[in-house]
Amino acid sequence: MTKVYGISGDLLKQYIEKIERLEMEKAEVAENIRDAFAEAKGAGFEPKIMKQVIKERKMDKNDLDEQETLLVTYKRVLGMLPELDEIS
Repeated sequence: MTKVYGISGDLLKQYIEKIERLEMEKAEVAENIRDAFAEAKGAGFEPKIMKQVIKERKMDKNDLDEQETLLVTYKRVLGMLPELDEIS
């Protein structure tokens, strides 16, 4: 290929083809993940909760602790959890 406006057609084509291959691989991986969640659901697990666990496992411990503390605080304020003095 030739250069047009200083752009190498060969190099551009290489990048495009590489990205196309990666997109195909990504689609295959996504399908494998869907299949794994379907298998887990068939074994009695809840995919929605599993996704949350996976998300939390990726998080920094301090960020996760802060998020959990805020969640409990908000739930308690909204009356979704008993007050601390009601527990004991």
